[in-house]
Amino acid sequence: QVQLADSGGGLVQAGDSLRLSCTASGRTFGSYVMGWFRQAPGKERQFVAAIGWSGGSTYYADSVKGRFTISRDNAKNTVYLQMNSLIPEDTAVYYCAARPHYYSDHWRNYDYWGQGTQVTVSS
Repeated sequence: QVQLADSGGGLVQAGDSLRLSCTASGRTFGSYVMGWFRQAPGKERQFVAAIGWSGGSTYYADSVKGRFTISRDNAKNTVYLQMNSLIPEDTAVYYCAARPHYYSDHWRNYDYWGQGTQVTVSS
């Protein structure tokens, strides 16, 4: 069992940066693939980024590639999403998620979820 607590959202202007954090409980954090997803009103939950258990492999949606960076610190049981050059289209609730062992970019394949943190980007 893994419990996730994500934080760091806020209201920013286009071009600004934010860093989201997600802290996990449990001693097996290092064996989980961690992902970030987002959901805008009326839209399906969308893959943003994921990182392998060791941090050596990272994956990004095309829409955020080059602007967002996912990283993790297994000693702190924490995964981060650094978001730069934010645009209004990035506005959504952002969720961190965990699944064991193998990467997936589909939200249905993730077992554990944070409560979500709102990111709003004004133009």
